Amino acid sequence: MGEENKKKLEQQLWNIANTLRGKMDADEFRDYILGFIFYKYLSEKMETYANELLEEDKLIYTNLDEKKDAEYLDAIKEDALEQLGYFLKPAELFSALALRGNGDTNNFILEDLTTILRNIESSTMGHESEDDFEDLFSDIDLTSKKLGRSEEQKNTLIAKVLAHLDNINFELKNHDRDVLGDAYEYLISQFAAGAGKKAGEFYTPQSVSKILAKIVTTGKTKLKSVYDPTCGSGSLLLRVSKEVNDVSNFYGQELNRTTFNLARMNMIMHDIHYRKFDLKQEDTLEHPQHQELKFEAIVANPPFSAQWSANPLHLSDDRFSQYGKLAPKTKADFAFVQHMIHHLDDAGTMSVVLPHGVLFRGSAEGHIRQYLIEDRNYLDAVIGLPANIFYGTSIPTCIMVFKKCREDSDDVLFIDASKHFEKVKNQNVLRDEDIEKIIDTYKTRIQEDKYSYKASLEEIKENDYNLNIPRYVNTFEEEELIDLDEVSSELKALEKETVENDKVIASFCSELNIKAPF
Repeated sequence: MGEENKKKLEQQLWNIANTLRGKMDADEFRDYILGFIFYKYLSEKMETYANELLEEDKLIYTNLDEKKDAEYLDAIKEDALEQLGYFLKPAELFSALALRGNGDTNNFILEDLTTILRNIESSTMGHESEDDFEDLFSDIDLTSKKLGRSEEQKNTLIAKVLAHLDNINFELKNHDRDVLGDAYEYLISQFAAGAGKKAGEFYTPQSVSKILAKIVTTGKTKLKSVYDPTCGSGSLLLRVSKEVNDVSNFYGQELNRTTFNLARMNMIMHDIHYRKFDLKQEDTLEHPQHQELKFEAIVANPPFSAQWSANPLHLSDDRFSQYGKLAPKTKADFAFVQHMIHHLDDAGTMSVVLPHGVLFRGSAEGHIRQYLIEDRNYLDAVIGLPANIFYGTSIPTCIMVFKKCREDSDDVLFIDASKHFEKVKNQNVLRDEDIEKIIDTYKTRIQEDKYSYKASLEEIKENDYNLNIPRYVNTFEEEELIDLDEVSSELKALEKETVENDKVIASFCSELNIKAPF
């Protein structure tokens, strides 16, 4: 039933999202619709929580009067800030505003809506949840002309969207916690699919997320911590939580402010308590925010071959100092790897998506690669993925898996999954069976012709620490032998047939009294 509810909810929310489609770009109306859904979720959660507190006194939250029932409201606010992390007054609830916005009188709600969204943020000030709600709605600009030329047009559009959303009952009491969260995730993925190159900033396709998550949770039912240094919308962190019974703490860092807001909303929409996640907005390489922490699981899909400062001062940074060289200024891929290795717990696993170039490029990257394998023996597996599975780029990518305490420390597993996919429209998609094959092969480390191979450290050394997958997994298909006698016979037969056809054509031309074309 959960799957059916989720599909229905996904379709309803996507239909409402399209109410705004004609007005603005995909990533612009994304911010509005996801923000409003989040506001509705916070409202329903607040109302449900308050009604549970008031049940003993046989009172209903929406019936409370701000002046007469001030004591009740103060007590509820104190409890809500502790348990939920935020507070909304009865008059600030989504349903109350949606109703007023679609009424016949006093229906101008834009200013009130702006005030309410700011009140949600400010209600957390001085409390533990302040960092998780600070400037959370900053991307919702209700003064934008893209909503309409006049204030009335803007108000009408927003009121219409709120009314459509108000007709959907999120049923927080009855639904599995993942139903609404996954529907929200579905919307994020739909926006990513239409956002082209920008999508890479905030979303990792679910198939890739699944592989990364399954790898770092292999053999585990609980995790103390999971970390994503380029967390985007938080989809990877949340995917990890689906693979185990419990994750004690989620950590992440994201450079883009809008995406950082989206990640925090996404965590809360998936019912992750504000005390269980710690997301920061900053440049991970230049200004790391979780410097003293080590993590049991690390997953990441960093921006491919991004630029970074490569400032020589970084050579005195614990993350980079032991390597003796920094990743190139124009290719930060290994800088992210070094950062992640630094934060990896001794008993932890990290899996990271990278462009194929990291496997074979020389100079500083070759030096870092050699150090990780020869000096540290941290590299556990290399998995080649199909081209064109990421939004906004068609380049082939790979997954590199690292462990500080490897069980199979004498070899590195290579998997070539680049030919195993389904083509859907313009995108290549990893099917469930493709994902399962990758994970089963990773777990069992079984060698399979043209698919997987365990390379000894000596073999990798002989290849000068070049990890290009075709050096280890031979996918060469022998071409079928050509029988030249048979080809010769076929050519003679064709020649004979041509002569016969020419005679027939010449005969037709003669009857028509025209010149033959040869």
